[in-house]
Amino acid sequence: MEKENQTPATHHVTHTKRDDSLNIPIAIVFAGILIAGSIIFSNKTAVGTPTLAAGGVPPPAADAPVANVDVNLLKLTNDDHILGNPDADVVVIEYSDTECPFCKRLHETMLLVAGEYGTSGQVAWVYRHFPLDMHPKARKEAEALECANELGGNDAFWKYADKIFEITPGNNGLDATMLPQIAGMVGVDVAKFTTCLSSGKYAPRVQRDFENGASVGVRGTPYSIIWNRKTGKQVSMNGAYPFENVKSLLDGIIAAPSAK
Repeated sequence: MEKENQTPATHHVTHTKRDDSLNIPIAIVFAGILIAGSIIFSNKTAVGTPTLAAGGVPPPAADAPVANVDVNLLKLTNDDHILGNPDADVVVIEYSDTECPFCKRLHETMLLVAGEYGTSGQVAWVYRHFPLDMHPKARKEAEALECANELGGNDAFWKYADKIFEITPGNNGLDATMLPQIAGMVGVDVAKFTTCLSSGKYAPRVQRDFENGASVGVRGTPYSIIWNRKTGKQVSMNGAYPFENVKSLLDGIIAAPSAK
C-alpha cells in the first residue's frame, strides 16, 4: 500500500512492508527520485507532460546553479506579467502552478522581494504559468488569471494571483466555484469573467507558457531564473527559497560583472 506523507518541506512517499527482498531496490529508486528533485515527463508530447511534482528543500544560496538558458526563451514579451520596472536590469522569471504548495510559499517570499527591490526599479518579477498534470485544477486557474488580466489589466492579474495563493490550500484543493468569487474580490466584473473563463480562450496562452518553461528546462515548480539582462549572468532557483536566500542571490547577481 502506498500513501503520501506530506511535510512542510517536501512530499515523501512511504510504503508498508511486504517483502524484505524489495526493500533495498525500492529504497534506491525513491532515493534517486528525491535526490534528483525533479518531475518525470511522460512521452505523450514532444514537449512532455509532467506527471510527478518536484519537491525538496532548496540548496543554500551559494550552491544555486549558474544557468545558461538561451536568452531568446527568457526575453520578455508584450503579454508577460511583470510586477515592477519592466526595464529593470534584473528579472526573476518564475514558472509557477497555483495548486503547488511550494509555489504558494515562494509567492509570499517574492512579495517580500518586490517590496525590497521593486521600489528602486532594480528588480522585476515575471510570472509564467507551468500547471502540473498532478494538479488538474491548475490549468483553469491559470486561465482565470489571464481573464482577470484581460478585464482588469496587470494590476488585476497580480491581485488575483495574490488572492488565489492566499485562499487555495494547495494540491488541487481550491473549489472551482471560488474562481468567479475571487474575480469579484479583486474588482473584476464577475459576469464578464465567467464568460471569459467558460470560453477557454486562454488555454493556448497557458500552454505556450508551459512549453516555454519546458524548453527552459523546468522540471518542477516553483522554478525561477534570475537573469541580469545587463551583464548576461543567470542563476536558477529550483524550489521555494526563503527570502534570505533569494536576497543573497539577487545581491550577488546585481553586483556581478558581465558574463564572459
